[in-house]
Amino acid sequence: MTAPLPVASRAEVRRAVLREVRADRGMFAALLTLNALAAVAGLLPSWLLGSIVDTVAAAPGPGALAEVDRLAMMIVLAVLAQILLTRRALSLGHRFGERIALRFRERFMRRLLDLPPPVADQAPVGDLTARGTADIARVSTVLRTALPELFVAASQGLLLVVAVLVLDPFLGACALGALVVLAAALRWYLKRARGAYLAEGAANSGLAEVLTGTAAGARTVEALSLQEERLRAADAAIAEAHRTRLGTLRLRTVLLPAIDISSLLPLVGVLLVGGAFHLSGQATLGTVVTAAMLLRQLSGPIEAAMLWVEQLQASGASFARAEGLGAVPPGPPPAAREPADDRIRMDGVRYAYGGRDDVLTGVSLDIEPGERIAVVGASGAGKSTLGRLLAGLDGPRTGTVTVGGVPIAELPPERLRRQVVLIVQEQHVFRDTLRDNLLIAAPDADDARLADALEAVGASWASALPDGLDTVLGGDRNPLSGAEAQQLALARVVLADPHTIVLDEATALLDPATARATERSLAELLEGRTVVAIAHRLQTARDADRIAVMEQGRIVELGPHGDLVSRGGPYAALWSAWSGGPGAGSDPDG
Repeated sequence: MTAPLPVASRAEVRRAVLREVRADRGMFAALLTLNALAAVAGLLPSWLLGSIVDTVAAAPGPGALAEVDRLAMMIVLAVLAQILLTRRALSLGHRFGERIALRFRERFMRRLLDLPPPVADQAPVGDLTARGTADIARVSTVLRTALPELFVAASQGLLLVVAVLVLDPFLGACALGALVVLAAALRWYLKRARGAYLAEGAANSGLAEVLTGTAAGARTVEALSLQEERLRAADAAIAEAHRTRLGTLRLRTVLLPAIDISSLLPLVGVLLVGGAFHLSGQATLGTVVTAAMLLRQLSGPIEAAMLWVEQLQASGASFARAEGLGAVPPGPPPAAREPADDRIRMDGVRYAYGGRDDVLTGVSLDIEPGERIAVVGASGAGKSTLGRLLAGLDGPRTGTVTVGGVPIAELPPERLRRQVVLIVQEQHVFRDTLRDNLLIAAPDADDARLADALEAVGASWASALPDGLDTVLGGDRNPLSGAEAQQLALARVVLADPHTIVLDEATALLDPATARATERSLAELLEGRTVVAIAHRLQTARDADRIAVMEQGRIVELGPHGDLVSRGGPYAALWSAWSGGPGAGSDPDG
């Protein structure tokens, strides 16, 4: 069962953005200053052009020609200054946006890695993938590009408006009144945009979830002939993504024409009203020309700002989705004390996934340091859940799971890894060198130690790799089979050197001969350690010090192999079924 991840509110997004701006307040101040200077430089040519018109109209002649030359040279200088200042402002803005984008990506990755294991396990994989890829990419692009260009457009637009009003308040007011169309369209758009873009993001996450789930379970889909069912699920997800995409497109069909109209209306208003003013003697021709030129310039910032507003709404929804990881409640605080010893105790443990019925119901179990415990039972009996609690990945709903008197789930991550490691059937292989895939378990290990770990788990394939430990794993050139990935995971365990190891059917992907050889190698290496083996093959269980038999979330039998067989109870029945013929007793993960 998956649980939806939270989405940040508008207030949380604003606080996050302001926090980023404060982190680079000096650069932000310089950015505003450069944009203001560039905007002022951009005003001068229109103002100077109006002065040229008035000069020529007032007194044509040689003197006027010299004044025109002087004013023309000032226009050239103002244009050059605007180009240089704008270029510098954009360069600084891109650096400013890139720094914010970098911190944003790093914060997302930290939050992703810090997700409590129960949340990470129950979160939709497609949603996490979409937030970490498409959403992060969209926000990063906008922070790098939109933010600086929006600063430039806003600065220029504001100063142009002020300049027109200073030039002729009535003329400016008449022209700016035409922007009411834009204000109305923008207000209509902003009321609907956030919800529409959040819906689009959720639909894209749902589509990613279907695609990743189908790809991950391709063999199961083929084995159970589920192709038609998965196609129907994909069609439904695609249809929902298409529907929400059309919803955001409809919003743009209102906003974008309003931008085009609004960028022309002020200029039309100035020409009509200004012409009438000039004919009546209330305004000079230079004033009208200057106002027209200023408002013609205003169309550029308006179009740029409004187009980036549309992008900001889309990226704002992505920002809210990515920032939403910060709203996930943290796990329990780390324990303040060290375990007194390595004894593991479960007492009255109950556990449920996502508010459903308990998977474990009143489990109690004491495990002595160095003891080998095998956990067996039918599929769904709660074996894997028991293993997760013993490994500290989940905490019990009620009851306690402790090591040396300290709750295992509250151990700090570094201490937990030294104490207990869980190995499951499927292990991740990073697309990196074999050496780096091993060093994550022991960063200070040398090549000889890495080779010994691989040899200890029977990973003979490693010596045949083209570049040895420097071979990059994964992809088409050096893919690892499920069995080889499992041996790599076991080699990591050897390197991590924990006191307790929980093997959740850790050799299930290996063929019987390889599994037996690997288990024999591990038996030597695990001597003296506490081992909890969730047994796939009862041959493994027979060699354990004690066997815990689980049924419906309870431990119904506990004892050595011989004693349990002689009792004639559930374990004896399992052993009889398993030893009665080839393949009997092979149990999927429970």
